[in-house]
Amino acid sequence: MALWDGRFEKGMDELVKEFNASIGFDQRMYNEDIDGSIAHVRMLAKCGIVSEEERDKIIAGLNTIREKIESGEITFTVEDEDIHMGIESRLIEEIGDTGKKLHTARSRNDQVQVDLRLYTRKEICAMIEELIGLEEVILRKAEQYKDKISVGFTHIQHAQPITIGFWFMAYFQMFRRDIERLMDCYERMNLSPLGSCAMAGTTFPTDRHMTAEELGFFGPTENAMDSVSDRDYIIEFLSAAAISMMHVSRWSEEFVWWNSSEFAFLDIDDSFCTGSSIMPQKKNPDIAELLRGKSGRVYGDLMGMLTVMKGTPMAYNKDYQEDKEGIFDAADTWRASVRILAKMLDKTEFRMDKINEQLSRGFLNATDVAEHLAKQGIPFREAHNIVGRMVKAAEVKGCQLEELDEAALKETDARLDKERLGDISIAACVEARKSFGGTAPSEVERQIRVGREWLESVK
Repeated sequence: MALWDGRFEKGMDELVKEFNASIGFDQRMYNEDIDGSIAHVRMLAKCGIVSEEERDKIIAGLNTIREKIESGEITFTVEDEDIHMGIESRLIEEIGDTGKKLHTARSRNDQVQVDLRLYTRKEICAMIEELIGLEEVILRKAEQYKDKISVGFTHIQHAQPITIGFWFMAYFQMFRRDIERLMDCYERMNLSPLGSCAMAGTTFPTDRHMTAEELGFFGPTENAMDSVSDRDYIIEFLSAAAISMMHVSRWSEEFVWWNSSEFAFLDIDDSFCTGSSIMPQKKNPDIAELLRGKSGRVYGDLMGMLTVMKGTPMAYNKDYQEDKEGIFDAADTWRASVRILAKMLDKTEFRMDKINEQLSRGFLNATDVAEHLAKQGIPFREAHNIVGRMVKAAEVKGCQLEELDEAALKETDARLDKERLGDISIAACVEARKSFGGTAPSEVERQIRVGREWLESVK
């Protein structure tokens, strides 16, 4: 018998019962549900709504149920409908009529909200830890490759020389923003909806500040109607997950590219690759590809939640039952993806022999030459045009810019000569890019130092 069936003459259709039930997925919140109920009954006792003896009996019963769930003695079925009803019905079985007093001055509407907020808060903290772990790997690899020169690309074409450490620190900034987004989300969502009841509060003399403090919230939510209908914090979490998974996907895409025979810039450890069922020579970057694909799954979780919410009026609607599977899936997928990416990064090395072969292609120092001429008084746009002609001359001769002889330079522009060009080697170009945020090894060292200081501050 359902705990809410007093008004009904007929039982629920069996097919509808299965369709209506959420116990199959929301039972993972049993700890949050029990913690919320213990805080609630303590508040009821303090406010004189239940006796201290009843409080202690209910708390003991809830802890017994927790132990039985964890030992596998209690299993849930669709008859339980959801984790809230499942636990409450077993509490009544365990301690009798006293258990029926637990639900005083609350509704499932605020109960599910406090469970979800507790769950989301836990996931935020867990994800911050995972991202910190990833950032630590990035800093180690950036230090290892801070002065190793590679090709920088725009439009997947050779653009400018960069250090590999610089490349790592670019991703460090992306995942730093992911951590900061989660911290922001935590600040907004860490308020307690418990005691809002169905939508309009209660006539009982309750103390919502007490339950908020008991559960580690900053305080109670301000408006009861908003409290039971709000899912912004879930959307924020899913949005942060989707953005972060986009970062994971972008990096995975580069891993796929740089692992290919055409580039061969890096060597992904065998433990993060698979072979072919028919081609014995293959070493496929399947884990990078799978990480790239997982982003679409998390995007779907976000879009699903936005779609659920877009047409729901105040206050609670059954549509909101669809809020849980998306956040569970996104949290699990995001956590696993970040953890695997960190391990893959840690075991990936760059093939400097292959990279060095590419440094002589694409006139990577062209921009540096234009800047060098501009520093000597030639307007940059004019310098840009001169270097463009130098590139054409070098293409005709089949040489690099620094290999153009005096005659070729004078033919390009009468003001050019070897002395005026100075050292335009790839190494010199990288070393000279010391502007704040630039790719010079000294500047990468500064970025690593600042990154370490920031990371320590958020641990």
